[in-house]
Amino acid sequence: MTNPLRLLQLLKLLDLTRLTEADSQAEMAAWLNAIPALPAPVAALCVYPEFLSQTADYLAAAAKATELATVVNFPGGDQPLAEVLADIARCRALGATEIDCVLPYSQLLAGNESEVSAFLTAVREASLGLGLKIIIESGELLTAQQVTKATELVIASGADFVKTSTGKVPVGCTLEAARIILTSIAAADRPVGFKASGGVKTVEQALQLLELYEEITGLTATRQGMRIGASSLLTELLQQLPR
Repeated sequence: MTNPLRLLQLLKLLDLTRLTEADSQAEMAAWLNAIPALPAPVAALCVYPEFLSQTADYLAAAAKATELATVVNFPGGDQPLAEVLADIARCRALGATEIDCVLPYSQLLAGNESEVSAFLTAVREASLGLGLKIIIESGELLTAQQVTKATELVIASGADFVKTSTGKVPVGCTLEAARIILTSIAAADRPVGFKASGGVKTVEQALQLLELYEEITGLTATRQGMRIGASSLLTELLQQLPR
């Protein structure tokens, strides 16, 4: 049986996510109202920009110590930079406290590292004062070297977290990709967070990632340094937590 304190630690790392295409305000309200009373707050709720105001109102009414995250350049990573920067400004105005932005991974695959670096620098500047997680879409990168390069570019840009995946491509977070990313994070000359997302559906998977994070970084996982993006994990987690 898993240590209840470990399960509680896991709960506090969750970015509880709803990124369902063609969602409605009513469906979002139903999802928010279905979030059960929790023994500790999750790290963040992550929703599409059009639901930021609604989710901000929910968090304010519930007085929850939970960040409000949203996505930009999502999911393809191929929007023009000017649009991405405008979206960040709009999300900030709508109450977002964290931005999850997709790295232009097609540019990286094409060898255009300078363009990727310039994009990341501009996004970091536009999101100053907000938590910034960069999604490298590790499942679309073809080699360990490309995963390492993407991670190094994110670290160099000043972003707060390296995030594995959008959850919108066939291959999401894998232990292999997590290990590569975490190895680069552990070697960085500043604190950098890690967010595992894309297909993390079970408590067993989440605990493996948590243990890997702590093994490689030598740190105890807290919401400041690790997140797990998930939409269905909460149900199983609450079933295992003692009442």
